[in-house]
Amino acid sequence: MQPDGRRDEEAVRRFVEHLALTLSDMGMPRMAARVFAALMAAEEPGLTAAEISERLGVSPAAVSGAVRYLIQVGMAVREPAPGSRRDLYKAPFSSWYSSTVRGGVYERIANVVQEGVLAIGDERSLAGARLADMRDFFLFVQKEMVELVERWEQARRGARTGS
Repeated sequence: MQPDGRRDEEAVRRFVEHLALTLSDMGMPRMAARVFAALMAAEEPGLTAAEISERLGVSPAAVSGAVRYLIQVGMAVREPAPGSRRDLYKAPFSSWYSSTVRGGVYERIANVVQEGVLAIGDERSLAGARLADMRDFFLFVQKEMVELVERWEQARRGARTGS
């Protein structure tokens, strides 16, 4: 922030790249992470692909693939731009966390691991037991994360209403 309280665009650019690098280090595709960070830091309610491209200094094709990924995983939405043939891309206020949890990401991992348990034969072998433990962990995390998101949303609503 500038001394006068205004937005520091250079600091925002550094933040966008730092957040993107952090998300990328955690496994998110690099360009998708950059686009997501740019959407989160945007003051506008949404950005066109051309605006994202300009802000990040990348090609429109790179933005296209990244927004397609973000929409698929529920971390961005596409809406028509009023009075234009272009689309606006937005990072919904809470979907960056709730969409991944409510979408069953941990349950999907558990289901894949269950395939391994079945391929091994059962849970009685060392490999089967390891895989079953991994499956059970991800099922536990899925349940806990859904409940955690629900508690967070209740707390956030309470903070907004002053209760």
